[in-house]
Amino acid sequence: MPIPSALVTRYFQLLVNRQFTEAERELERLKERMQKTEWNRGYFRALYGMFLSRKANGDSYALFSKMDLNDKTTLNGFRREFQEHVRSRLHGDFDRGFFSAWADCMRVLSRITVPNNLPGQNSNDTVDQQEKLESSKAEEKQATMEGFLKEEAD
Repeated sequence: MPIPSALVTRYFQLLVNRQFTEAERELERLKERMQKTEWNRGYFRALYGMFLSRKANGDSYALFSKMDLNDKTTLNGFRREFQEHVRSRLHGDFDRGFFSAWADCMRVLSRITVPNNLPGQNSNDTVDQQEKLESSKAEEKQATMEGFLKEEAD
């Protein structure tokens, strides 16, 4: 029995919208419907890894935190790369299932629009603004020699 693509698509949509409770339910439904094969085991492990990665949000090694989910060209490039791994005879069934899940994820993401205001969304402008705000707040709290001398004079 093949993996229902509607469930997988819904799972990816929930995942990128950070609806983790619903995504976890979909993941359990998928697990129940999957046959026990190496390919399906790899596919499920990739889905579960995506869930953990997206939920962790601050992991600098995670692919989701590094990519712009609205950059369709890059997403299609990733999809093609994952598909090459799926077709490669050098990989076993587990690995091909794993890469197939990632290829499916990139396919779905390239067809939907992800709102930019989601927490954890990689947007260089918002990241730069947040860093500037944090550094200016830190500078305000930082003790300076002028402030020290002014306090002593008072």
